[in-house]
Amino acid sequence: MNAQKLSKRLETVAKFVPTGAIVADIGSDHAYLPCYLIHKGIASYVVAGEVVKGPFESAVGQVQKEGLSEKVKVRLANGLAAVEKEDHVDTVTIAGMGGPLIVSILEKHPEKLQGITRLILQPNIHAKVIREWALAHNWAILDEEILEEDDKIYEILVLQRSHMELTELEILVGPKLMQRKSATFIKKWTREKENWQRVLQSIEGADQTPEIDEKRAELETLIHLVEGVL
Repeated sequence: MNAQKLSKRLETVAKFVPTGAIVADIGSDHAYLPCYLIHKGIASYVVAGEVVKGPFESAVGQVQKEGLSEKVKVRLANGLAAVEKEDHVDTVTIAGMGGPLIVSILEKHPEKLQGITRLILQPNIHAKVIREWALAHNWAILDEEILEEDDKIYEILVLQRSHMELTELEILVGPKLMQRKSATFIKKWTREKENWQRVLQSIEGADQTPEIDEKRAELETLIHLVEGVL
């Protein structure tokens, strides 16, 4: 992977960036995505935010190597603190982290989201918490995608400002993904259901405690929900 040829995962993130967007890529690592967005004429300007010094320095070097210092600004900052009002950012990408970490980044500097019209979020795990956050903060799901790369399954959520309502099942598996029921979607949730069934089986012989009863009820609910969509 490099600034000219992204991984399948990041290429999918890039396809949801509106043409001409001013983007903040949070947790930019080597700044491959920002450089790609400029090279392909997708974004007009990108802020690449990185909180760790090593990746920040790699990103600076990559941007210089690509000759994009005028179009990609690399900043050492924690999450959305990389975004400044003068940037006029309208699109935020956050990829390659867990869902809870992505939510914590969005919640830490809510004022930085004021001018943002699109969020493109790629959690490695726990996409459910992002849907819960979106519901609570008046963001709606514009689109979703699920893909497999290197034996890992990833979900990508594209959010825009709007009200939405989701069922418990839609929060868990994703309303757009549920409608399409791709082979990757079926594979992911079949695997999850089998894992829950194994855990449920393992606690069948355990002592009856409130915690065990609660866990059993939670697993049975999840299994029942997912069986309704497979």
